[in-house]
Amino acid sequence: MNIPNRITVSRILLIPIFLIIMLAPFDWGTMYLLGADLPVTHFVGALIFILASTTDWIDGYYARKHNLVTNMGKFLDPLADKLLVSAALIVLVELNDVYSPSWIVIVIISREFAVTGLRLLLAGEGEVVAANMLGKIKTWAQIVAISSILLHNFIFALIPFRFDIVSLWVALIFTIWSGWDYFAKNNHVLINSK
Repeated sequence: MNIPNRITVSRILLIPIFLIIMLAPFDWGTMYLLGADLPVTHFVGALIFILASTTDWIDGYYARKHNLVTNMGKFLDPLADKLLVSAALIVLVELNDVYSPSWIVIVIISREFAVTGLRLLLAGEGEVVAANMLGKIKTWAQIVAISSILLHNFIFALIPFRFDIVSLWVALIFTIWSGWDYFAKNNHVLINSK
């Protein structure tokens, strides 16, 4: 396994650590930052989530720079993103920290499952499709939204609107748009499937 793929696997391995920090009954107190009460566990969980998210950029950059792009990486990288984002969104729903209807989380996770299913069909046909720019924007929009919610919006407290809520809606729009784009560009596998 090459270094970019190892970095991708490290992103997957950070997910259980994130879940333990966020869901175990730790009582590390509360921080008060820029008008927001922020449980220390949420701050630590946000740091782990952000660290895991940055590995998405690092593995892709390293793979392209050193010509180490592999079919395994093309498959594993978006899967790691989907697992991380889905885990974080489900945790936020459980902790009642998603300030929008839960249907947004359902739509985002459903899109991730649908695209993963289409990727599997494409792989069965011998096609491995790397994430396109719209998919990457979608992923980063989701990461920004989740990070701002985990941090209780304190970084953006000086902005005259709820950045966390707006960013979640932006993530939803890019999630739907990129899913539609992915299916539109690869519908041949659905039409020609036996």
